[in-house]
Amino acid sequence: MAHADFAFPLAGFDDPVAAAPLMCAGLIGWRSLKMAGEARRIGIYGFGAAAHIIAQVCRFQGREVYAFTRDGDADAQAMAMSLGAVWAGGSQEVPPVPLDAAILFAPVGDLVPAALRVVAKGGTVVCGGIHMSDIPAFPYRILWGERRVVSVANLTRADAVEFLDLAPKAGVRTTTTVYPLERANDALDDLRAGRFQGAAVLVP
Repeated sequence: MAHADFAFPLAGFDDPVAAAPLMCAGLIGWRSLKMAGEARRIGIYGFGAAAHIIAQVCRFQGREVYAFTRDGDADAQAMAMSLGAVWAGGSQEVPPVPLDAAILFAPVGDLVPAALRVVAKGGTVVCGGIHMSDIPAFPYRILWGERRVVSVANLTRADAVEFLDLAPKAGVRTTTTVYPLERANDALDDLRAGRFQGAAVLVP
């Protein structure tokens, strides 16, 4: 039994496996996107569970998505383009235009200065992960110009209400790989190795 304050209706989400990523990756992505403000050109670093959902929201909202993946990850780059990204490349590449904001879903501290280098003055770099490796020292000039680095720490009930109302309107479709609960460690290993696209879902 769940208290009503912590439960959300899932009308319109008939497939529980397809809906599962919305409740974690989707909400983290939505919170991160809100922290990016009204940015029109958005870089997304780490094109996995959260990114493949929020890219669809960006397309619905008329924003441009620039996807950054592991170097040489052609499958992730192809998926990003299929979901409406206007450009996809490696995490250390420079996109064809300066970005208004960047969202980091990959928990790699080295990506913070990389993102700052491609964000225009006044832009925001959002760190969307719970954990991240240490951020290395970087020259002040890539932060100067009123750029800012922010983190996502908590999700609110309002975030869930907003996102679960928006997702069907945006036509969000999740890509999932299903694992039985007893193979949770395999799912984590496959996630680290980039062996699937989209989100992993554990089922009883």
